[in-house]
Amino acid sequence: MFRSPASPRPLRRVLLTAIGILAALAATACEPLAPLPPAPPGGTAPDCRDVAWGSTAKHASRLSPAEIARVRTSSQRCFDRMVIDLRSTPAAGWHVRYGTVYRPAVGGRVPLRGGAALEVVALAPAYGSSGTSLFRPRNPSEVADVAGYRTFRQVAFAGSFEGETTFGLGVRTRLPFRVFAVSGPSGTKLVVDVAHRWP
Repeated sequence: MFRSPASPRPLRRVLLTAIGILAALAATACEPLAPLPPAPPGGTAPDCRDVAWGSTAKHASRLSPAEIARVRTSSQRCFDRMVIDLRSTPAAGWHVRYGTVYRPAVGGRVPLRGGAALEVVALAPAYGSSGTSLFRPRNPSEVADVAGYRTFRQVAFAGSFEGETTFGLGVRTRLPFRVFAVSGPSGTKLVVDVAHRWP
């Protein structure tokens, strides 16, 4: 008995159904997860175990003619943050170390609250090309309000000389810290993060 070959339509329907199922599974598998909040270079894990930045001096020898505009602070989950905003590019380098903080050019120790002091030298001036001071905090001993912070105890402006500006950062005790510069749509800034604890 002669049989006609099977119609290709049922086979095509099965193939199309299988392809549809596979496509749906693939779409589900590749669906992006909610993005993590943006983190700076060397961002921290949720449990703060990777703040292994060390407490030794950190340097980046890069002078910038951009004047310092302001200083601000914030308390993050794993660290306290100090941000030095510049008026323009390029980003500045830095010299940051634990030790006594002195006023540049005139000398004299800068007293700071806390069990340890960080000297933060931004390689950028706090004055314009005419020599006029552009960064004039109302109280140089209290540049930012850090009351209630876990690590910071005081932020002081020590002075600016020969294109370098010095700040004193009083902290609870000697803790790991990192320093990095950012230059982009959100502005040009120098960032100092000090961990709440050792990892």
